[in-house]
Amino acid sequence: MGETPASRGLHALYREDPDRADRLLFGRVTHPDRRGFLKGAGLGVMAALVGASIPFHRNIPEHFIPVALAGEAVIRGKDGLVVLNDRPLSAETPAHLLDDAITPRERHFIRNNGIPPAGADAAGWTLAIDGLVETPLKLGIDDLRRKFDVVTAALTLECAGNGRAFFDPPADGAQWTYGAVACSEWTGVRLADVLKAAGVKAGVVYTAHEGADTHPSGDAGRHPISRGVPIAKAMEPNTLVAFAQNGGPIHPMNGAPLRLVVPGWPGSCSQKWLTRVWLRDRVHDGAKMIGTAYRVPGRPVAPGERLDEAAFVIIGAMPVKSLITHPATGHRTPSRTLEARGHAWAGERTVESVRLSIDFGATWTEAALDPPVNAGAWQNWRASIAFPGPGYYEIWARATDSEGVGQPHAIAWNPKGYLNNALHRVAVTVV
Repeated sequence: MGETPASRGLHALYREDPDRADRLLFGRVTHPDRRGFLKGAGLGVMAALVGASIPFHRNIPEHFIPVALAGEAVIRGKDGLVVLNDRPLSAETPAHLLDDAITPRERHFIRNNGIPPAGADAAGWTLAIDGLVETPLKLGIDDLRRKFDVVTAALTLECAGNGRAFFDPPADGAQWTYGAVACSEWTGVRLADVLKAAGVKAGVVYTAHEGADTHPSGDAGRHPISRGVPIAKAMEPNTLVAFAQNGGPIHPMNGAPLRLVVPGWPGSCSQKWLTRVWLRDRVHDGAKMIGTAYRVPGRPVAPGERLDEAAFVIIGAMPVKSLITHPATGHRTPSRTLEARGHAWAGERTVESVRLSIDFGATWTEAALDPPVNAGAWQNWRASIAFPGPGYYEIWARATDSEGVGQPHAIAWNPKGYLNNALHRVAVTVV
């Protein structure tokens, strides 16, 4: 991964090379009059980070760090997230802050590919449905509410690169640890219902998605991301066009006022700031649908092995995975017993079991596992753990899905750092 302000620290970057820091963080260039000028994309980044537009942005001095960011990349409306990249913004949630059965809006991770639209207004937002349809549609959010069944479901979203930080050799991209996953309650309408209203023509193979975010380069002719899914996935009942999160507005960094939610597949399929869905007679070839983006080799590869693009296949359903949300790693306790708990999920399957070990995998104990509250939701688990005495312990969690596939002990390496579902471990010291 390239250097980012989050990885170095804003103040350290500005101390060492303030002109470079301006370019790296905000795309800002210094004019001869020595006043820093924010380009469009850079202004969008700064506005997103402080949580509002900046009316007097042209007066901002060079090498300026907004006081709202004095604490090193605070995101308004988010609580405890760790910023990995600033442009575009990516931020993960530490595992212990994901303890809720339903992820709060303020703790849902952020993975942006472009610069979010400024001042997105739900009242004037429109969604186009076109391509290979009988009747192209243009719908406002009020139209969606009025014309289609409104549904609410707890749906798990996970970035395909979650866990990339642990790859060896390293893989380029945001260095996610465990926190690029969440399960909020999303309210919206079924994408299938909207597509049926437009009339799906024979021969449709794939959807194509577009959003209102702009490319980080500022080039208006480039999409930052435009992915799609097979038409069968689009027609599943838990694939939603969502306009609310946990009973309230969607967070601006999570796609307000309208987004797709495609559970069980990479989060990149769930287009944010959604403006268009069009139907195609071929696999979509939009931004980050071609080359090696969101693709893995079609066969096992050795760490560091180089492959031609033709060897890569598009990622579909995500693999089985578990997360320990309590205790937090590094926990110290005088007690010989504690409750461990967390979540498990398995793409389009369900989780059959979660087992825990405190002796480095020599023995395993079954955790109590809840069924999903609905299709597409993660499953919550808990177990009482008894430690034999003082010392250092690791709690290991391993989930197995409904087809008998369990989490591996080691990472299945691939060049892009996707789909790391190795078992989760946390450290506990009994004193």
